[in-house]
Amino acid sequence: MKLGILGSGKGSNFIAIQQAILDGKLPAEVVVVVSDHAHAPIIERAREFGLPTAILPPSAFKTRLEPAIEEGLVALLQRHRVDLVVLAGYMRVVKAPLLQAFPNRIVNIHPSLLPAFKGLHAWTQALDAGVAETGCTVHRVNEAIDGGEILGQERVPILPGDTSESLHARIQALEHRLYPAILAQLARVSPGGA
Repeated sequence: MKLGILGSGKGSNFIAIQQAILDGKLPAEVVVVVSDHAHAPIIERAREFGLPTAILPPSAFKTRLEPAIEEGLVALLQRHRVDLVVLAGYMRVVKAPLLQAFPNRIVNIHPSLLPAFKGLHAWTQALDAGVAETGCTVHRVNEAIDGGEILGQERVPILPGDTSESLHARIQALEHRLYPAILAQLARVSPGGA
């Protein structure tokens, strides 16, 4: 299964995915790593692994790409023959060009037990709500923000004295285990896609 990774930040989930591939736990290949930020650490991490990288042109919008830029992204992913688009800390809302080109073949990981706490800073939302537990969810991406089919979840208790930072760190540790595991399940079910 050929993976196209989209990320905006540090790339810790990408690193977990690539390590699972190298360890033989994930029968897949990362064929391109794309970022919407020229200096995102995920790009440097990908280069350290010797993987192809690409930087998207600057967008006038903070939360999404202009259609022409997203169409360029689709063309790039198609040139690399991507089977599954993997959002790994990608901070843009995916729109029609990508959704139509890769129907049911885009996945994301979100730091909450969806459908609870959609959107940004979900761990802080969970703390503010006073819930007993939260976690992370791998889901398919559709037109609804954090609204696609749930593929897997991991739970973590919220501990007395938890801060936003401590809770987020524990959620990320779960993400690094769950995301590669769900991708491996998808690869076994449908090696050439999702």
